[in-house]
Amino acid sequence: MIGRLTGRVVEEGDDGTVVLDVGGVGYEVAVPLGAVGRARGLAAAAGTDAITLFVHTHVREDALLLYGFATREDRAAFRVLIGVSSVGPKIAVGILSALAAGDLAAVIARRETARLTAIPGVGKKTAERLVLELKDKLVGLPSAAPSPAAPPPAAAGSQQDLLHSALTRMGYRPAEAERAVAALGARVDSAPLGDLVRDALALLSK
Repeated sequence: MIGRLTGRVVEEGDDGTVVLDVGGVGYEVAVPLGAVGRARGLAAAAGTDAITLFVHTHVREDALLLYGFATREDRAAFRVLIGVSSVGPKIAVGILSALAAGDLAAVIARRETARLTAIPGVGKKTAERLVLELKDKLVGLPSAAPSPAAPPPAAAGSQQDLLHSALTRMGYRPAEAERAVAALGARVDSAPLGDLVRDALALLSK
């Protein structure tokens, strides 16, 4: 089983998959929205352009599928989610596209079924089942993934360009990316890129 991959993204599909080149071998990995951007932010903070995805290997009779996540916490949440009746990998990825693992844990703890039903593919019954079955299974997850040590401060223009590029690589139009960058204001100058990408995605999903 594959548990982790470190390499460079060479293709990004419209279906939520990326091809990660690892030592000349391309792995097709399905990822939640924003996962690659978060992984790039973590990689940039570590001084490398090779991203790391924490992988869940899903075996079916007719296929072997890889699902990748920016953090171990998101992968752990995915594994818990697919253990819930009627929640398959596709819905689990959709949930983690809308809510990072720590945010999901907080939503479950507060029994906010409305936040869950706002996610495509999650109906009222599924949301209620998630709250019931996960209330004690996500308590160990932090409310937010630990931020890496901050890299040396970048010029505002450089940080804005990185954020804009990350959003357009995820499929957003340049005008949408510019709107999100502008909405984040002065935070773009100092916040970690991974946090900025997450907040920009939240703005664009409204």
